Amino acid sequence: MSDAEQRAAPHLNTLILLTAMSVLSLNMFLPSLAAIADEFGVDYAVANLSMGAFLAVTVVLQVIIGPLSDRYGRRPVMLAGMVVFTIGSIWCFWAQDIGGFLSGRMLQAAGVVGIALSRAVVRDMHEPKEAASMLGYISMVMAIAPMTGPTIGGFLHEAFGWRSNFAVYALIGAGLLWLTWRDLGETNTNRAATMGEQFATYPELLKSRRFWGYAMCSSLSVGAFYIYITGIVLIGVSVFGLRPTTVGMTVGAIAVGFSLGSFLSGRLAKRLPLWQLMIGGRVVGLCVGFAIVLTGFVHPVTYVGAVIFVGMGNGLTLPSTNSGAMSVRPKLAGSASGLSGAMSVAMGAALTSLTGAVLTPDNGAVLMMAMMLAVVAASLLCALYVRWLDVVEPLAEEAG
Repeated sequence: MSDAEQRAAPHLNTLILLTAMSVLSLNMFLPSLAAIADEFGVDYAVANLSMGAFLAVTVVLQVIIGPLSDRYGRRPVMLAGMVVFTIGSIWCFWAQDIGGFLSGRMLQAAGVVGIALSRAVVRDMHEPKEAASMLGYISMVMAIAPMTGPTIGGFLHEAFGWRSNFAVYALIGAGLLWLTWRDLGETNTNRAATMGEQFATYPELLKSRRFWGYAMCSSLSVGAFYIYITGIVLIGVSVFGLRPTTVGMTVGAIAVGFSLGSFLSGRLAKRLPLWQLMIGGRVVGLCVGFAIVLTGFVHPVTYVGAVIFVGMGNGLTLPSTNSGAMSVRPKLAGSASGLSGAMSVAMGAALTSLTGAVLTPDNGAVLMMAMMLAVVAASLLCALYVRWLDVVEPLAEEAG
């Protein structure tokens, strides 16, 4: 392998760290929100806009980052993202009022390119089945980081104050900028000559029924996670009477399942077709969840058990749906990754709002599980639709 080829093939650990940074940037500072509101003299709801605005910017930027990387390459967009993220972190660290702090958070969000572009890099380097295997291992980070991030942030806050979180963010950004410069060569070797030529290819992706099937399956699968983390605190305290520490442990249940499912996906994806893992994950989440809940024995153990299997199903499904979405039009892998990622965040935001609006202590235990299983069932229909297209479209081409 030539030096150029070695440079173009980043280590898996580099992609894992870039993905972890994207996840930690959302939640590591959460234990400091109340202190931030107090210091700037604003209501907690105003300080919490640092989450809402961050997610809003992320949705918009995901749609833009992917096409930019398809046109100009993964490497320059990733490097630019690390620079912007580092500047945004420093901005938050020095903020003297809530307006400056929120501006810094939006700058941070503009630099969060790791998840979308790491997936695109993997697809650039590997065929769909091997890409799904690699994405399975990377996806494990998306289960571990949300559990560890707030713990790290809480320790930093207690030891050094809330601004220390953003000092660490800046150091992480600078470190990953150096690592990206050293390890991530350009993997997109099939770029359009101009942005006009790039835009002219988008209808190929947007008109693809297979892409929308993969993307909706992925978005709905992630939706079950958002429903759970929104409602479990209410259910744990008001329905099951759990202590806050125990509730905190149950929050991680779906992530534990997701981590296990992602590991299995990494092991199995090279040997099984994408559609088998995609549909199999949906069936595991739906059938086992239903089987546990339909026993009628509503208890924290059975409830969390059902949720673990829903998470495991997500871990089996998502690497295959992500690889499949980017494989529909390989020249537009970045665009596909960005658009499907934006859809997942938007779906999560919508289901978070819906869950918070409809759950009560009286209906919570049954309704939240029903909502989770409903979106898993809908994602199964999307997976079956993709499989149907796999069978029907080649037949239609032969008939034509």
